[in-house]
Amino acid sequence: MDGNVYPHIYVERTLAIIKPDAIHKSEEIEDIILKSGFTVLQKRRLQLSLEQCSDFYADQHGKFFFPDLTAFMSSGPIIAMTLACNNAVAHWKSLIGPVNSNMAKETNPDCLRAKYGTSDLKNALHGSKSFHAAEREIKFMFPNSVIESVPSKEATEEYLNRYVNPTLLRGLTELCKHKPLNPCVWLADWLMKNSPNNPQIYNKSKSNRQ
Repeated sequence: MDGNVYPHIYVERTLAIIKPDAIHKSEEIEDIILKSGFTVLQKRRLQLSLEQCSDFYADQHGKFFFPDLTAFMSSGPIIAMTLACNNAVAHWKSLIGPVNSNMAKETNPDCLRAKYGTSDLKNALHGSKSFHAAEREIKFMFPNSVIESVPSKEATEEYLNRYVNPTLLRGLTELCKHKPLNPCVWLADWLMKNSPNNPQIYNKSKSNRQ
């Protein structure tokens, strides 16, 4: 089997939005996104109503800039994208830069908001603040999308310690006892036969003979 068939396993997603002020540069921005290592899983062009913008930015409700933000985001079409790569949330946040485009021009002139944004409000692009925010925002923009949760490090370690390591230890012990000519094939076969996830078949005829 060609080892290059599946070169990456994408474990994290984030939401990107090209805002109304940068929509005319969408092709250029999308090209940068792809060259930066992202895969675009979903994309749609749409125009949100004022009410939809209020729902999307519900966590900002009550802040002084909220009316201006929702008015701006509903003023024209946007492009929403689900981006995927390793550490997608942090990678996209780093690529777009600080929220204030004027500050970005001084501190991070190579970021996308410095290049395409013009102010704190009209900063060209949106990025999810966290993994959980990305889940909510992707579901908002793409209601039919299915996002598989990524287990935490603690949950993964617990699963390995409980279900994988004991069986693997037994298999390696048996491998040392048998010393087969092809240890990798022998161990793979042993693990298939002794997997704790396989159902145990009760042989009634054998039981009756005992």
